[in-house]
Amino acid sequence: MIHFLHPQLLWLLLLLPAVAFWLGRKGRVAAVEYSSANVAREVARETRSRAGWWMMLLPLLAAALFIIGLARPQLRRGTTEVEAGGVDLILAIDVSGSMQSLDYKVDDKPVSRVDTVKSAVSKFIDARPDDRMGLIEFAGEPYLISPLTLDHDWLRQGLKRVNTGTIPDGTAIGDAIAMGVNRLRDQPSRSKVMVLLTDGCNNMGRVSPLLAAEAAKALGIKIYTIGAGVRGEAPMPVKDDFGQTHIVMVKSDVDEATLGKIARMTGGQFFRATDTEKLNDTYAQIDRMEKTTHTIKKYEHVSELFAWALVPGLLVLGTGLWLEQTRFRRLP
Repeated sequence: MIHFLHPQLLWLLLLLPAVAFWLGRKGRVAAVEYSSANVAREVARETRSRAGWWMMLLPLLAAALFIIGLARPQLRRGTTEVEAGGVDLILAIDVSGSMQSLDYKVDDKPVSRVDTVKSAVSKFIDARPDDRMGLIEFAGEPYLISPLTLDHDWLRQGLKRVNTGTIPDGTAIGDAIAMGVNRLRDQPSRSKVMVLLTDGCNNMGRVSPLLAAEAAKALGIKIYTIGAGVRGEAPMPVKDDFGQTHIVMVKSDVDEATLGKIARMTGGQFFRATDTEKLNDTYAQIDRMEKTTHTIKKYEHVSELFAWALVPGLLVLGTGLWLEQTRFRRLP
């Protein structure tokens, strides 16, 4: 963009109309004195005598160009590099069958847990544009949707594919933590974080949740755990043998004790999200607690443009002086 180093000098341009008005009122100094006005009238009818008004404008135009040149116009081309504070995040989302429960509401309409969680996670991703994030879905086994990446558009595309029924049913919390730990363990980042959401108890997998948490603790990985769903019973759509969907009440059984212990062991925190508002607030709290710090480096290249004003100004002034001494020269 074009920038003036001394923009205050541009105020002098406002004086030029006043100077032009004053010179116009004063008129040009007579080149020849006549004893009779009749002779002057005949000379005034000549075409060359009308050149005086625009000859007077040439010095004013030159002065305007000189003022712009003295204000030092510059073309600045710069780049800004932002170095993130080194936070790598793995988001693990439970996609077991119970995540279809309709105990969350949006605009007073029942919405499945998995759709509500995807909406909250999408907002969380938008709030952290400079962090590397990865995405894992898990049920009876974990599945990597996206490795750690700064390409959040790709991450959002992966989030759209998260849904129940895509992998064998069950809840393998320990295996999901183990996959997240393996993705974070070799990263050089200063802060490694995992956010795990589930609505059940560990009942599948080869690794126990607490053993996986021990590994995370040893590698300096912090785990935030979220228990999703209402306490007690929740409505859940179920299809019968004829393909008809019925709503049945199922027990909502979140292992709060284990999730709390995982969080405490690794230096994280456990949250219980029993409704849509609490779920969104949970991700917002985690975002605030794990804020990224930035180091900003700014590089700037400046091109001086004053010559583009001063040189034309000199040409205009020189042209005016040359015309006054040649074609429009006044008699002494």
